[in-house]
Amino acid sequence: MRLPTRSSNWLPCHDGRPLAKDAMPMMQKTAIAEPGHDPRIHVNLHQLVALRRRASRLTFLPRQPANSVLNGRHTSKLRGRGLNFEELRAYLPGDDIRTLDWKVTARTGTPHVRVYTEERDRPTLLLIDQRMSMFFGSQVYMKSVIAAEAAAIAAHLVLAQGDRVGGLVFSDDAIAEHRPVRSPLALRRLLASIADANERLSARNQATRPDLFNRMLRSATRIAKTNYLVLIFSDFDGVDAGSEPLIRGLARHNDVLLFNIADPMATHVPANARLAISDGAMQAEIDSSSAETHKQIEAFAQDRLALIRGWAQKYQLPFLPLSTQSPSLDQISHLLGAS
Repeated sequence: MRLPTRSSNWLPCHDGRPLAKDAMPMMQKTAIAEPGHDPRIHVNLHQLVALRRRASRLTFLPRQPANSVLNGRHTSKLRGRGLNFEELRAYLPGDDIRTLDWKVTARTGTPHVRVYTEERDRPTLLLIDQRMSMFFGSQVYMKSVIAAEAAAIAAHLVLAQGDRVGGLVFSDDAIAEHRPVRSPLALRRLLASIADANERLSARNQATRPDLFNRMLRSATRIAKTNYLVLIFSDFDGVDAGSEPLIRGLARHNDVLLFNIADPMATHVPANARLAISDGAMQAEIDSSSAETHKQIEAFAQDRLALIRGWAQKYQLPFLPLSTQSPSLDQISHLLGAS
């Protein structure tokens, strides 16, 4: 959904979308990968692959920097990799008594311990929203670009730490499924799928599947049975009464991280502006100079944000807010305590 404004505080970019005047210096520093490609509006495969080296200092492993939002002092700790049972053996001096198998000890008359080894890799599932509701940005980037880049950064990190990575890329007409695999080639296929969905976004497109968010959650539940790391990159448009049970089900046996992609204009609508709103087929004009109209528009976005934050608090899910105002890598570095 596009929300262009006629206010003098905005400048049109090459395809007519509004861009803030104070965003121009930052945009001039953004590298354009190929002629005619604007990385603020669309991403391509080259752009997503190139994020690997710049993101190498970050990690999603349980041991986080003190100021990371994933640190236990800020929110629930990540569970990390699981444990595989290896063997039963006789107790040896120095063994942790918590690993004693009391049933076997009682049956044999000699102390026995259960030996576990850490799983070599943990599956990670990325849920990447590339619907039309994400094709909007009033500052520097489109929400769809921030989601695509943030997901690519996460995918690179997961593979670098030796874990399997896969994803569900959902647009308005389809969900592309990539099962978690520990393979650079599989990662490239996932990134190509993200880039393809992003590049197909256009102001002429229509949002055709209002139920797609819940369909995506059901697909994730089918794949992520237990001990997955599930990362959701979305503006959470389309959540309803059926969404919370699906989130709760995912979080019951997995670690779920909520990356909320938002544009400042959603919660701070310019006053005294006439907004043209379109779904790709029909268009309406809203006069935000009306105090009541202005209040209702802001309340709609704030209520949805409060709902997602409520889920995060209720089910102890890390909540990581991302904005269209600055590069995704800078924001994730800050959230993970690396900047």
